Amino acid sequence: MILPPKHLLIISGPTASGKSATALAIAQRFGAPILSADSRQFYREMSIGTAKPTPAERAAATHLFVDFLSVQDAYSVGQFEQDALKALDAVYQTNNLALLVGGSGLYIRAVCEGMDRFPDISPETKQWVEQGETRGGLPWLREQVAALDPAYFAKVDPDNPARLRRALEVCRQTGAPYSTFRSGRSTTRPFTPHYLLLQRPRAELYARIDARVDAMIAAGLEAEARSLLPYRHLPALHTVGYEEWFDCFDGKMTRTETIDKIKQHTRNYAKRQDTWFRKHGDWTTFHPDALDDIMDWVQRQMDHPQDLHAE
Repeated sequence: MILPPKHLLIISGPTASGKSATALAIAQRFGAPILSADSRQFYREMSIGTAKPTPAERAAATHLFVDFLSVQDAYSVGQFEQDALKALDAVYQTNNLALLVGGSGLYIRAVCEGMDRFPDISPETKQWVEQGETRGGLPWLREQVAALDPAYFAKVDPDNPARLRRALEVCRQTGAPYSTFRSGRSTTRPFTPHYLLLQRPRAELYARIDARVDAMIAAGLEAEARSLLPYRHLPALHTVGYEEWFDCFDGKMTRTETIDKIKQHTRNYAKRQDTWFRKHGDWTTFHPDALDDIMDWVQRQMDHPQDLHAE
């Protein structure tokens, strides 16, 4: 018996590019479930600031890995890799297509290529890194990683605190450079990945980002952030749209300055995402408005998966 090929359509792009709407249209056309690869949409308490799919959107197609954690739950990209693969195994029992949607590149890469195995990090090590970062901020993280693992520091995005934090935890825990745990090997998967990247002209994207932030403010983002103030030290809350409010509540910025900073930092984040996409993956790029072309392309990948890179 020859089983039909299994397909995983990865839909990504910078924040506010239109991933959710495009994914929903494709999911409805092909009857496929959507797995979120947006690591902040995992958390129940973070809704407005993470632009989660609306209740209507979630009712229109199956959405997995949305609202399944609390910000107080410890959860790693390695755990997501394992959980997502189990979910895909279940999906492929009845469907040969699933969608992996989000802008968290590391989580996408974990599912499609596998992750290197790193040691467990003790609470004491996590606390040491957290306290150092609280005192010294991003410059402290950079200084520590540069000293303990200069090879990795030469490659890492120095403006990405999550990457620096993770590297420092491993260095501190093991006494060995983080880079020695990175093999760079890909893992064979029982599905064919198809990489769809949504892009808009920069001015158009930035206008959408500003409009989205304004909509979040109108929807109550400030109150949501205030409700999460007791958890500001947790990794999930080291997120654009929340950290700025925490500074505002501390009296470091006015409300107007806070909103401007959220827009600025979101634009910066979108730029970092673009940089990551250019370096990782073999993407076929579309403007989100070209939905008919996108649908035709998806159908071709389903019919002729060997043509994946022929675009």
